[in-house]
Amino acid sequence: MSLQSSIVAEFAITYMRFLDADGQLTQDLPESLNNPELLRKLYEYMVLNRTFDAKAVALQRTGKMGTYPSSGGQEAIGVGVGAAMQQGDVLVPYYRDHGAHLVRGGKIEEIYLLWGGDERGSDFATLKQDFPVAVPIASQCLHAVGVAKAIQYRKQTRAVVTFIGDGGTSKGDFYEAINLAGVCKLPVLFVINNNQWAISVPLSEQTLCKTLAQKGIAAGVPGEQVDGNDVLAVYEATRNALKKIRAGEGPYIIEALTYRMCDHTTADDAKRYQPPEDVETYKKEDPILRLRTYLASQKLWDEEQEKALYAQVKHTVAQAVHAYESIPAQPPTAIFDYLYATLPHDLIEQRDVLLASLGENHHE
Repeated sequence: MSLQSSIVAEFAITYMRFLDADGQLTQDLPESLNNPELLRKLYEYMVLNRTFDAKAVALQRTGKMGTYPSSGGQEAIGVGVGAAMQQGDVLVPYYRDHGAHLVRGGKIEEIYLLWGGDERGSDFATLKQDFPVAVPIASQCLHAVGVAKAIQYRKQTRAVVTFIGDGGTSKGDFYEAINLAGVCKLPVLFVINNNQWAISVPLSEQTLCKTLAQKGIAAGVPGEQVDGNDVLAVYEATRNALKKIRAGEGPYIIEALTYRMCDHTTADDAKRYQPPEDVETYKKEDPILRLRTYLASQKLWDEEQEKALYAQVKHTVAQAVHAYESIPAQPPTAIFDYLYATLPHDLIEQRDVLLASLGENHHE
């Protein structure tokens, strides 16, 4: 007697792309992308992202900043997502999506200050409800779920967006976050930056999943995969997802496929483990060159605009560096200033010991 079984559920992960590596359309653009002003904005912010990012690496190399995680070659993800968000949405970032911060109106010097070891960089001048950068792997997903639950409780029409790397999707924090988000139908978007490397561990040694987007299926969270080097695809997928989320349809996952064209951080040397032939292959996927090629083909961009943009971006970054280097260092006692509304006696004693060692007098 043979055993019989039947299919109880089937799932599929779709893939979105508009621009191929040569800057050619793979399908007609939707109405939302037939907007020259938007396309130029996406290009300009990717250029700004890459320029400030390269300067950050240079600042670290010259001892003017601490360890820094570059986003070189991955600009389309942060910029595309950030541009699709509304101002009232909440960004809960990890350490490689600075482009979203910039598009949303954040300052470059805030990013420099944070990676220079000064937490005042997390006190954003304009984005008061966006969260500071999370360095622990995947913890930001739990924070995002908490914020989304608060928004849902208040019956607000807002969305939360959080990012995570491919390696982070193997962490329990990620699974717990998407599970609770699914159960509670929370207004949160999880964006996976699949740059194919968890520091030195390749994707093939992290998971047997064919896609990372499919990890949401077990939690009842729908998702899709996009070309993470196509800023148009990232923008459109994010725009569509956030529209559904704000309509109360629950959480969503976007997996953006890209490649890490830089060291994991400035404390890393990717040449030790990344196959050089892979690096050369993915250089041809450059998101900035891809969009510039398309804009030029549509007579939306020319050499004069290119020169003007790079001159402006260079000036903007130089101003940010000057602002960063001009901020006075905090006194050693600042470590006590943001712990409690009123310091407990044991910390008061410790602060007084520190003050005494600095030759200062203080009376409580």
